[in-house]
Amino acid sequence: MKKKFVVRLTVEERQALEDLVFKGKAAAYRRTHAQILLCADEGDEGPGMLDSEVAERVGVNHRTVSRLRQRCVEEGLDAALERKERIRNKSRTLDGDGEAQLIALMCGDPPSGQSRWTLHMLGNRLVELGVVESISHETVRQVLKKRL
Repeated sequence: MKKKFVVRLTVEERQALEDLVFKGKAAAYRRTHAQILLCADEGDEGPGMLDSEVAERVGVNHRTVSRLRQRCVEEGLDAALERKERIRNKSRTLDGDGEAQLIALMCGDPPSGQSRWTLHMLGNRLVELGVVESISHETVRQVLKKRL
């Protein structure tokens, strides 16, 4: 099967990777990535192994080899040696105004027939007021713990 992403290292890049693997003190993942790239190199001095052969030799999954090969071709050698940065899209349910309304609600009188506010009642009231579309009682608890 023809490889979609072909790694071709220059002599300088190959030497730097060999130094990283055999001489330098580097993080284990960097050394592993360097070993994978050295084995996958299809340049003049590289062995040009298949992903499955590289995976068996280095002791990783063949998908790791193919993803690393792709990252080296698309983003460059330096990006391939580093760990991929995690992307976290965690948006806050309550912004500053919502937190202020929650605290004001908490400090106010509880609904009639109740001696105090519960987390569920506070969450339901925020939804009724249109502050948020939905909110869990755990989010209410965390905001109150942080602010009070």
